[in-house]
Amino acid sequence: MTDVHSKSVRSFNMSRIKSKNTKPEIVVRKFLYSNGFRYRLHRKNLPGTPDIVLPKYRTIINVHGCFWHGHNNCKYYILPKTRTEWWAAKIERNKKKDVENSLALQRDNWKIIDIWECELKKEKIDFTLQSLLETLVNQNI
Repeated sequence: MTDVHSKSVRSFNMSRIKSKNTKPEIVVRKFLYSNGFRYRLHRKNLPGTPDIVLPKYRTIINVHGCFWHGHNNCKYYILPKTRTEWWAAKIERNKKKDVENSLALQRDNWKIIDIWECELKKEKIDFTLQSLLETLVNQNI
């Protein structure tokens, strides 16, 4: 199967995909801030440059895109029909790096919370954010 876009159009489309300050990430940040949590963003001195860092609570929050991080059994994680092997290998590398970064952070006594893009969709967002708040309050008493 061939791509429906030309190489230059596909390249342009892919260049527009952000890795920082994504909509799901901003939703979580606004929620945290409105509940009194202060954080740092994309700390380069930590493994994996985490999305949100709560230094006071020694907690990391990663907001993962379901496609880019290979969220198993998720309707938003569908391998493309073109270059399938390349995409599968790329996503597997992302998953492997996620695990390695999490282990390095845990060894350094960081708590890690992962939030998936699909958990911030309309039908799940209230539950997800309330669970996040409860987790942060309970683990940091």
